[in-house]
Amino acid sequence: MEAVMARIHLVLVLCVAAAALMASFCAAAGEGAAATAQELRRGFSVTHDQSYSQFQPVLADPTGAFALGFLRVNGTMLDLAVLHLPSAFPLWRAIPDRPAPWSAPASLTFDGGLALTDRAANKVLWSAAAASASAGDRVVLLSTSNLQIQSTSAGVVWQSFDYPSDTIVQGQNFTSAAALFTLDRRFAMRLGSNYFALYIEPPPTSSGGVAAAMYFKRTALEAKAQIVAGGGPTYARVEPDGFLAMYQKEGPPADVLSFDTFNRGVRALRRMTLEPNGNLRAYYWDGTRWALDYTAITETCELPTTCGAYSVCAQPSGGCECLANATDGSGCAAAAPASVRGSLCGTTGGEVGGLYWAVRRQGVEPVNKELLGSEHAASATDCEARCERNCSCWGAVYSNGTGYCYLLDYPAQLLVVGDERKLGYFKVRSLEEAAGRGRSGGGAGGVKAALLTIGVAAVVGAAAFGAYRVWDRRRRTAADARRQLGAVDDGLSPGPYKNLGSFSSVELTNSFRR
Repeated sequence: MEAVMARIHLVLVLCVAAAALMASFCAAAGEGAAATAQELRRGFSVTHDQSYSQFQPVLADPTGAFALGFLRVNGTMLDLAVLHLPSAFPLWRAIPDRPAPWSAPASLTFDGGLALTDRAANKVLWSAAAASASAGDRVVLLSTSNLQIQSTSAGVVWQSFDYPSDTIVQGQNFTSAAALFTLDRRFAMRLGSNYFALYIEPPPTSSGGVAAAMYFKRTALEAKAQIVAGGGPTYARVEPDGFLAMYQKEGPPADVLSFDTFNRGVRALRRMTLEPNGNLRAYYWDGTRWALDYTAITETCELPTTCGAYSVCAQPSGGCECLANATDGSGCAAAAPASVRGSLCGTTGGEVGGLYWAVRRQGVEPVNKELLGSEHAASATDCEARCERNCSCWGAVYSNGTGYCYLLDYPAQLLVVGDERKLGYFKVRSLEEAAGRGRSGGGAGGVKAALLTIGVAAVVGAAAFGAYRVWDRRRRTAADARRQLGAVDDGLSPGPYKNLGSFSSVELTNSFRR
């Protein structure tokens, strides 16, 4: 009898435990469903929940492959993003001008337009207003990852595809009205009338006189279709067959930039991203990872981040050295000798003033010289003089072989070791000026201030990188666990989670929690 009673007691305990587990599961499912609707209507509001460690989903697409939500950036900052869930890669980010910390009491609201607000500071961090007079009636996330504000009367009044951050995906039209920026806004990709190009952006603190430097350009071949002047704007699009096409109107493209999988029958989600080092790359999702499919710049010295400003790159090794041969550890923008300090216009004490000095170097040339303005000069002295008296000129390179004079309207960079017939003249901004000391500042004090700034920046950068590595390791571990459980589709196209049949935020909600 005692044995029977013990068995009954055990059965009752198991039933109670199962009931509690089921109740917990249902509660989690209800919470996730409330947090990840498939449509937002006017009056919607959701508060940022800090208990999510990396990503708090708010809106889901019909397939469960993408979600809009609060994203943790660099371990400390808050952003709004559309995430590719299987890889946790942000395909679109709002990138507020003044981002809030992850701990901020932020909220996302929709009342005809989307708004991300810091409630403590009573400040709108980012907003998406309707492009037409009609306000939106609902917000949806399409299966293409396009976030749209739609109006019953006017159709689509705003969409994220018109405002990319650093990435475009297949089927997304990239026009001259938009631009891709790296997240630090150091580099940009823009579309011209018959080309697209990559640029080094002038710093936001620049006082003028610095242009965006083009370091890569792809001109349309126009083999199958001509681009007609005045025939309308051009646009580029990543196509599912594995290429980037340039169009002026629908039909045969004016240019086809082939990826590695071009016409190989690989059907997958594709993206093209302007990466932090300034390179442009294309990828496709193979079911477990983003497979590299195209790289715009393959030579090390052609990347602007390889050596940086006021430096020379040696091909093919990629070794770097300073133009001014600085040896005091201050970097390539060394302190200017007092005897040669002057203004950008080549006259001491001129209106454009500042601590600049001239460096002459033989045997160097711009790696992007085909993209620079050039003119014939009688001699190297003549070429130098044209730059010296030009307030917007930062350098000139003269070729004794051809007589061409190449003028730089940005601080000298992207320079490579060339033949000895090339003669370069460059205006170098001193470290004191970069530290904000001005002409009246002491040389040693300027160097120390700048070195302190550089040191602090290095520590912050290292900490941010370390935080990213920790997050990435956790993400990969979670992804591996999901794959072992059969949660991620084994095919090439991102679809709904196998174990759930349709989108459910239960697994998503828990996987992004601590």
